[in-house]
Amino acid sequence: MMRKDEVIHCLNRMLNRPSLYLFMTSLMIFSSVSVMVRAEDTQVSILKVCADPYMLPFSNMEEKGYENQIARLFAKELGAELEYTFFPQRMGFIRNTLRSELGDGSYKCDLVISAPAYFELAATTQPYYTSTYVLAYVKGRGLDGVTEPDQLSEMVKNGKKIKFGVFDRGPAQLWVFKHGLMEHMVPYVSQPGGLTDNPGLDIMKDLVDGKIDATIVWGPVAGYFAKQHSDAGLVLLPMHDDPDNPEMKFTYGVAMAVRYGERAWKERISSLIDKNQDKINTILTDYGVPLLPNDKKKNNIKDDD
Repeated sequence: MMRKDEVIHCLNRMLNRPSLYLFMTSLMIFSSVSVMVRAEDTQVSILKVCADPYMLPFSNMEEKGYENQIARLFAKELGAELEYTFFPQRMGFIRNTLRSELGDGSYKCDLVISAPAYFELAATTQPYYTSTYVLAYVKGRGLDGVTEPDQLSEMVKNGKKIKFGVFDRGPAQLWVFKHGLMEHMVPYVSQPGGLTDNPGLDIMKDLVDGKIDATIVWGPVAGYFAKQHSDAGLVLLPMHDDPDNPEMKFTYGVAMAVRYGERAWKERISSLIDKNQDKINTILTDYGVPLLPNDKKKNNIKDDD
């Protein structure tokens, strides 16, 4: 029989890789920007954004997401026209956007606005923000004594009955398993089939509506929902990485990404991030994104291989 730590390790390999899908459950969730110009050119005429049409707080067709705001900021800095091509975020998103070639030799998208800082499918910039998953519950429903996530499991051990909403991807499953809450789990699908489905906002709505009692959600999604529903009494407690169990990771840096080999373009985007970091932080804060200190280490050093 496998030891508990071995089971956690296996679950981590399946469910907790810092990948495209972490921010959808959120993870979850990406926008891509395409520039109709070679990376080494100095003039950028059109900034084309490939974005999910229904995935707030990240992006939508009405350009109300924070990635839309960042794209608008970068277009202004580049003196470029801003255009959008909307594409639903699904399995194969990078293949169908950043890596998808057009007949004239260009690509549909040349820049991904939100990608995990350490991403296998593309070369990433330094993180432009760092955030964490949060434990969310509603005040006045029997969980007000929980001020740290671990206290929830103690309440359950003492007889508290709860319904805990958990996505099928991401680190929440590991935490629920470690804390003995599997029998209280209400499963949610992180990649539903509907074009307009927004799993992160949907699980938060179910929380407010009383269908579940608590959940763990990617912080930018939970923070945005809480700001939009300030009268709902939502409590958001940041999840903490376990120093004794590095596989239990909740904190992630979010970077921008380009294709491997495009060093000049990557450096230009990195420069735009550095120049506009304060403005980016203001945008993120306005959307309720919980911000942690950034790890400014450069990523994918061998991105020209």
